[in-house]
Amino acid sequence: MFYRPEAGHGLPHNPLNAIVAPRPIGWISTRGHLGDNLAPYSFFNLTAYVPPQVMFASTNAKPDRPGTKDSVAQIAETRVFCVNIADGAMRDQVNASSAALPAGVSEFEAAGIEAAECETIDCPRVAGAAAALECRMTRIIRLAGQANIMVLGVVTGIHLREDCVIDGRFDLRRNGWLARLGYKDYTAVTETFEMERP
Repeated sequence: MFYRPEAGHGLPHNPLNAIVAPRPIGWISTRGHLGDNLAPYSFFNLTAYVPPQVMFASTNAKPDRPGTKDSVAQIAETRVFCVNIADGAMRDQVNASSAALPAGVSEFEAAGIEAAECETIDCPRVAGAAAALECRMTRIIRLAGQANIMVLGVVTGIHLREDCVIDGRFDLRRNGWLARLGYKDYTAVTETFEMERP
């Protein structure tokens, strides 16, 4: 099968998300003049080691945030954000925080998620997250398409939950690294293997 995206795929559901999977979930927390916000993004990844850098992309807009969503609007305002990493045990909280709430309504409160303050930036983080990366925004880039926006940031502080450090390594195999697949499918990655580079 071959198709050109602009011509359509002819399938009952778009296969694109299922092709590029699993995708890590950046659970992005922000603070702005309207209050605190929390939302999951599966277009997310680490982009560099030194200094540590991350990216995430927002691909939709809300009526009360012209051209974008709460996360990007608040990062443009404050230039900071936090990437929270959830394990499989937090999947229901991650999903609950994806609700389309009006700007200014905190997903922390609406979904009953405990917040804590970041150390290096004025921003909330998920208190129970397996890890949290405090970030200063370096660039916001408008991508092709109507509401596609990429945010790049430098990591200024890292939180690791104590029970996720096992034998000196960050390890989420017990509950799994929560990740997005295609359609409505998710996974918690619990099986790993090692390989030496040639």
